[in-house]
Amino acid sequence: MSRNSALILILGAGLLSGCATDYLNHYDSVTLAAGDTQKFNSMLQTVDPLNPASKNTRIEGDGARAAGVAQNYRFPPPPPPPPAITVNVGGSGVTQ
Repeated sequence: MSRNSALILILGAGLLSGCATDYLNHYDSVTLAAGDTQKFNSMLQTVDPLNPASKNTRIEGDGARAAGVAQNYRFPPPPPPPPAITVNVGGSGVTQ
């Protein structure tokens, strides 16, 4: 094979591999990440899939308490101080 033929062959293979790579990125098929169809189908056939408690629009709670909780999330209280540690420097304390 001459040098020009080898160069044309390598150049052609490079161009074709670029097209194949683009083609493989755009394929349509079912993969493992497509979803949980069994769960979807069972929920589709359920008469009332909602929790009955989710229809309760009268939420019991205090507005001042909820505002206090929101305030604690925005500005958390400072952490407690670290415990005092006593360090003894010197001998063992035993005299002779």
